[in-house]
Amino acid sequence: MDPRLDLVRRSIRDVPDFPKPGILFKDITPLLSDAEAFEATLALLEADARRQRTEVVLGIESRGFIFGAALASRLGVGFVPARKPGKLPAAVDREAYSLEYGKDALEVHQKSFRAGQRALVVDDVIATGGTARAAVALCRRQGAEVVGVSFVIELSFLEGRKALPGDIPIHALLTY
Repeated sequence: MDPRLDLVRRSIRDVPDFPKPGILFKDITPLLSDAEAFEATLALLEADARRQRTEVVLGIESRGFIFGAALASRLGVGFVPARKPGKLPAAVDREAYSLEYGKDALEVHQKSFRAGQRALVVDDVIATGGTARAAVALCRRQGAEVVGVSFVIELSFLEGRKALPGDIPIHALLTY
């Protein structure tokens, strides 16, 4: 195993019973506060993004902003924030998705992508996959080619991969 991956794994803290009893929350804040672990995470995400020939990174609010913006900077490409409704100031495209407890939506500014632009979707965690699926739909609606989705953590028992289109490579550094 790549020693950087082990460092990333050791930098994620388990928080039992958060946000409610029975949930084991994977807390990335220790990873973010450790410069070596954060650098290792970005380097691992960057390697995959370069293989995909990424031209723009879409980061999902809010922790996807942290990884996505830093990754875009390393790649020398643009960054598109996918925000919760009502947070962006200009005209937007919106994609609704279902949650365990209701519905939500993501928005991106209209004309965030050029036709055929190679977009990579980035977030910290894939759980049930609804948020990532909405992000992919927004990219595609604006004509981008989604070359992959990348996550630091995949909660495989929630089967989020099944929610994503089968033609998109899925990359997760750690799987639980």
